[in-house]
Amino acid sequence: MDLLRHLRYFVVVAEELHFGHAAERLGIAQPPLSQGIQRLERELSIDLFDRSRRRIELTPAGRLLLDQARGLLAAEERMRTLMRMVRAGTLGTLRAGVPPETPAVTLQALLNRLAERVPGLDIDLQELTTGEQLRMLAEARLDVGLLQQPVTASDLRFGPAVQTRLGVMMPRESPLARRSELALADLAGHDLILPPRATAPGWHDHVMDVCRRSGFAPARIRHARNAEFLIGLVLAGQGVAFEPESTARREPRVVWRPLTDHPLCRTTSAAWPAHAPHPAAERFADIAAETLAAATPTPAALTMPAAPAPWAIVFAPRQ
Repeated sequence: MDLLRHLRYFVVVAEELHFGHAAERLGIAQPPLSQGIQRLERELSIDLFDRSRRRIELTPAGRLLLDQARGLLAAEERMRTLMRMVRAGTLGTLRAGVPPETPAVTLQALLNRLAERVPGLDIDLQELTTGEQLRMLAEARLDVGLLQQPVTASDLRFGPAVQTRLGVMMPRESPLARRSELALADLAGHDLILPPRATAPGWHDHVMDVCRRSGFAPARIRHARNAEFLIGLVLAGQGVAFEPESTARREPRVVWRPLTDHPLCRTTSAAWPAHAPHPAAERFADIAAETLAAATPTPAALTMPAAPAPWAIVFAPRQ
């Protein structure tokens, strides 16, 4: 017997105290309703309605059952609502990965947007490289990740991609800093600072391929996993790096110059398993893309002074 359905019938009859009105309210014929109540009474082995008078009334057992039935039906509705929210990705926990180089303000904006639009969703955010995220997605230890493209994986689905234009970061005293923009070939003879290949194999290979095709063969590749270490190597004259303009703004002793024809753009998109995906994965991908796009303005053209003033942005010139 479908107990919850029969309890629902019972509650409506108990509220109407009229089988005809209850049947109309339920949208069913009266005979099936009467049969349903009789079956419930047989199942519970007790009379729920006193039918000895012209107007039916609840028996003492019926009055006791009414409160219990209402509680059970309300609990069922809460359960169904919760499951609908889980299916819609608005409730539960989402395990998400973001690259270590994600700026703090971008991370804050992403979490704020998620809190506003999916307030019931608990975001378990983890700082992971693309390589680490790919492994954890494959092992079902991550639900969605923000990956640096290119990534080839037939078992993943990808959200909208956001491109960030990269330029050259170098010490402010470098002779190349006097130019308003640079070609990759202008970097000949310099070492290149890149994240280790394992952190994002596809991106690492893409950068090296673009450099070779553009006439830049780095004398040496130096590896840096985080922005502070990378900036330190640049300041020490250990090489140049390809970074967004926002990275160079962290340190006044380095400069950023755009590349002619913009040959390097860092492409980031969310990815999640194609099989049995988390219901909120695609929602996260859309919100993440919107957040990254808002945090990635197109760099303005630079106008260079005749002679660079290394500390002008920190100390005002003396009068």
